[in-house]
Amino acid sequence: MGPTIAQLTRFSQYFRRFYARQFTPLMERTGLTIRDIMVLLFLANHPEQDTARDVVEYRGLSKSQVSQAVEVLTGRGVLERSPDREDRRVVHLRITEAGEPLAREAQELQAACGARLLETLPEGERVLFLELLTKVLEQAERL
Repeated sequence: MGPTIAQLTRFSQYFRRFYARQFTPLMERTGLTIRDIMVLLFLANHPEQDTARDVVEYRGLSKSQVSQAVEVLTGRGVLERSPDREDRRVVHLRITEAGEPLAREAQELQAACGARLLETLPEGERVLFLELLTKVLEQAERL
């Protein structure tokens, strides 16, 4: 079982570095950090999960990281905040019309990243890999 854990750990490290590098041109052009882009991507990909707490919980970033990213993104007019109608303590985040092109560009980079990572697998293996990965992730979540 040891080699499996070592492989998963190595994959996680390599993937994290590879994934972040895919956004380097966007970060250089916009001055955003990878953290800012990850928050923007989370909100673009999960519009029903639209609070900072959701980002913290599902993306695995700290509260301070999400708070800083939200400050940067709202300051640039990419995100807007709105209080919840029923609970004023809850603040919803939404990508603005001005932020939509940036979010789409980040999503395109994200999709290209996934395609590039799996490009050496034939279609059947790619489908099987994604099915197995889903099962492993569900088990990890349960554990």
